[in-house]
Amino acid sequence: MQHTQRRTMQDNLRIFRHFLPYFKPRLPVLLLDLFCASLTTICDLVLPLIVRYITNLGTTNLAALTIATVVKLSLLYVALRIVDTAANYFMQSVGHIMGTHIETDMRRDLFAHMQKLPHAYYSKTKIGQLMSRITSDLFDITEFAHHFPEELFITSIKVVVAFVILCGMNIPLTLIIFASLPLMVVFSDRFAKPMRKSFKDSRHQLGEINARVEDSLSGIRVVKSFANEDIEEEKFAEGNSAFLSVKRRMYHNMAGFHSVTRMFDGIMYILVVCVGAIFMIQGRISAADLVAYLLYVTTLLASVRRLVEFTENFQRGVTGIERFAEVMEEPVAIHDLPGARELEDVSGKLEFDDVSFAYDDGGTNVLSHINLHVNPGESVALVGPSGGGKTTLCNLIPRFYEVTSGVIRIDGTDIRDYTLHSLRKQIGMVQQDVYLFSGTVLTNIEYGRPGATREEIIQAAKLAGAHEFISELENGYDTYVGEHGVKLSGGQKQRISIARVFLKNPPILILDEATSALDNESEHLVQQSLEGLMKGRTTFTIAHRLTTIRGAARPYWCSPTRASSSRAATTR
Repeated sequence: MQHTQRRTMQDNLRIFRHFLPYFKPRLPVLLLDLFCASLTTICDLVLPLIVRYITNLGTTNLAALTIATVVKLSLLYVALRIVDTAANYFMQSVGHIMGTHIETDMRRDLFAHMQKLPHAYYSKTKIGQLMSRITSDLFDITEFAHHFPEELFITSIKVVVAFVILCGMNIPLTLIIFASLPLMVVFSDRFAKPMRKSFKDSRHQLGEINARVEDSLSGIRVVKSFANEDIEEEKFAEGNSAFLSVKRRMYHNMAGFHSVTRMFDGIMYILVVCVGAIFMIQGRISAADLVAYLLYVTTLLASVRRLVEFTENFQRGVTGIERFAEVMEEPVAIHDLPGARELEDVSGKLEFDDVSFAYDDGGTNVLSHINLHVNPGESVALVGPSGGGKTTLCNLIPRFYEVTSGVIRIDGTDIRDYTLHSLRKQIGMVQQDVYLFSGTVLTNIEYGRPGATREEIIQAAKLAGAHEFISELENGYDTYVGEHGVKLSGGQKQRISIARVFLKNPPILILDEATSALDNESEHLVQQSLEGLMKGRTTFTIAHRLTTIRGAARPYWCSPTRASSSRAATTR
């Protein structure tokens, strides 16, 4: 039990280590917010004292209670309320904006960290889950970042000040009241822990729904082609039903939590009334003090209730921070080494020196002891059946994956000694799976070299054999391509992706089935353009068809069980 509690505290500390640094740049705003919170607290604490004073005079010395006294006390309270209004406005506006800034900064850092995570992470993680973590998981951070320190501060002040004032009125009654507060916390905590777990489960299940929707709608054309709409609806209904079950459990925990706090409210009120009445009969407390006591207990309970009820928002916020921390703690396996330098003035000499690679630590090698030396400007074709390791071999060059053993060198230097950004800037890839971003034809080609002029983009499209069909589109280069380029054919998308590489104009090319989606005529046009682009550049061409590798000076065979560097016979 102690080990579990210790582990939970360690987990909480770990979570808050990710969160607290976001307060640092906004510490002045936070301190001002807490100062305003203290001003609002003063109003709540002064009112019972004013009522006690008036009641005491009214019951013991009515002649001393003049209209002037009442007016002065009223004006004092009105002045305090004006201060309270201004302070509350600051808390509700600037305080919430501070929380929004923190949420925004966390979302920015989370997205930036996701950009650095390796390919292996995305191979095992659902995109819908990541979307949930970067959107809905952080929605409650605004309320949490603002209200958590504020509510904790206000309640602490009210509890301490009320305890001191009430002890001055009647110590035994005060001790009885405050002794019941820990009981409220203990019983509430019995529901708070499962409530936090149910919040986390609901967030996870929401991520599963996002993943299911993203998967189904992205493949909607496949769904319709197989007439499997009913199957997709069943899959979605299953996830939706699981989400309902989680939410049902969550609301049961919330109901228990709020019911317990409500019950203790009633118990504490009746304690004050009964015990206070007995003490008043015995002459141990005055009527004015009992009235003030009831007001202070009301104020105290309202604060405790707000803090306890905030536990719901607290649990939501902590759950969001916890899921944020889980992603932020994912190691960036591929990163710049200390002292890494920029890769510039590339000649294109590339060496694989006894390179082996396995996707999982200790797993079977996909590539074993590869030794391959490519001279600047040389064209190498990687041929062989699917699963032979051709794409894997090429993915090691831009360090999408790290080699398990051996070294890859560019211009005689280990690629790990170069910065990732400069390394990948010198490599152009046309992959088998074409991806176009939502936007226009122009912006998709410009992605190859952001900031390129329209004339340069058009020239790249001409070299890729894409200019003619682009010109025939409704809005030419300004035509919206749709989500994932759904408004274009497979061959058109392929040629736009090739145009991106033409625009980038890198010294090292990787062509992964670059013409696989083209018809014979388009393939002929693009092949001519590629041959022009390949001149003077080191090129790796992955292909199944011999027509694709006719220009390759050195073909290499990759088998499904072991990629080797033995020369393959080809027909020219």
